[in-house]
Amino acid sequence: MTLILTHSEITALLDRAEVHKAVETAFSGLATGHCVNPAPHALVLPAEGAAIPMEAASGERVSVKLLCDLPANRLHGRPTQRSTIMVTSAVTGECLAILDGRAVTAIRTAAASAVATDHLATESAHSLGLIGAGNLAIQHTYAIAAVRDVADIVVWSRNDATVQSFRTATEELGITVTQVKSPAAVVAATDIVCTLTPSRNPILAGDWLRPGQHVNAVGAPPRRDHREVDSVGMRRARLVVDSHPTVMAKSGAVLLAIAEGAITEDDARTELGSVIAGLAPGRTTDDQITMFESVGIGLLDLVTAELVVSRAQELGVGTEINLSL
Repeated sequence: MTLILTHSEITALLDRAEVHKAVETAFSGLATGHCVNPAPHALVLPAEGAAIPMEAASGERVSVKLLCDLPANRLHGRPTQRSTIMVTSAVTGECLAILDGRAVTAIRTAAASAVATDHLATESAHSLGLIGAGNLAIQHTYAIAAVRDVADIVVWSRNDATVQSFRTATEELGITVTQVKSPAAVVAATDIVCTLTPSRNPILAGDWLRPGQHVNAVGAPPRRDHREVDSVGMRRARLVVDSHPTVMAKSGAVLLAIAEGAITEDDARTELGSVIAGLAPGRTTDDQITMFESVGIGLLDLVTAELVVSRAQELGVGTEINLSL
């Protein structure tokens, strides 16, 4: 039987703390060879669209998330990215579950940034900067507040209404939120900076960065010509990536910085999992600038989906279908 789970069902089942633990373990497993996450390839779609199958394997489970990045959707009021996750048994080949990818992607992405922040940011980092104020910003706030004692939040967005929605969604944390007029003002005021926009051109300039800061570069679409951080920023930071093969396939920030001579491929080889497993250094001094380049890997979708499916089965949530009939 195959379990079908909708977005609303998944949202009710996800537990941020459990996802954090699963994501951290998955990164470490990737570094030690216990998990598999090959570099994705993109299928070209009409109107500059792309379909990206994100594959992963861990233990007795295999998954594929099909991510469709469709810029033209914006013109019709539809989401520019949509995704569906299929989880399959590596033992029997049976399709175990099909999940809408929206909530899984948002919460596992925030969890990855929180894991990176925990391992790379200074212990004294207490101010959180958000460039972008949408759902990713909300999820990042909750995730990072769980690993650092966040005393204040500084946020920038092109849309004032989005900032107000962000305030409402995070008010239970009791953290002061200050809206500023530019991304530069965010960087100037905070210790931990998250870029969470679908920008094609750099929205964070490396010259703005200060000693000791940590940056989570998250929002840019998985395209070789999109980036949120310029080459100066990539050069100035101690760069840690989620997956070296993946960033070399679809991280515009890394590929453009290499093309411009700011960094080399070797500068993008340190994976977060290696830092977690003690196989590579992360931050080496309090004054060092660190950056986590998060392009997104299917392994995190798999381990998060496994949590959701297990919880759904326990509570009897979802719809079971026999696909073999």
